[in-house]
Amino acid sequence: MTLLEEWRSVAYNESMGQDKLQKLWADYFQKEKEIYAQLLKTPDEVVRGTVKELAEKYGVTIMTMTGFLDGINDCLKEKNPIEEMTEDTEVNLGFDKALLYKGMVAAEADWLYQLEEWNDIFDEETRKALYKEQKSSTTIVKGARVYPNDPCPCGSGKKYKKCCGKK
Repeated sequence: MTLLEEWRSVAYNESMGQDKLQKLWADYFQKEKEIYAQLLKTPDEVVRGTVKELAEKYGVTIMTMTGFLDGINDCLKEKNPIEEMTEDTEVNLGFDKALLYKGMVAAEADWLYQLEEWNDIFDEETRKALYKEQKSSTTIVKGARVYPNDPCPCGSGKKYKKCCGKK
């Protein structure tokens, strides 16, 4: 079983009981917040090392680091091989700042996208723009409904029912 499979089997194991699962996630979110706070202090530095070395560096378990790597992977400039990762796999934490911020917004992780460290990376206006861009990217906008007696949207000049609305 790979590290990622092991992490997911524990983190998403509903037979473990609601209380234990909530405690696991509460602990994980606190550790995640601490790691991001450190990473965001030097956002242009690419942190590299094995999974085991990074876990030791940030004072977390290998399983917590695996969960962290799973969460940040889509925001990295160079993706890590998380599917087949072992504790000796060389990984990097070189993230795209805007992508990471929007990823945190998408995950509704306000404890992350509201970290103080973001203030030194993006001004308030940029943070608001990234927030709005992410939120609007998941909003479904339905087009105007075309009724039978409306002009046909194809531009023929005919009524919709006599043109593209014919059955």
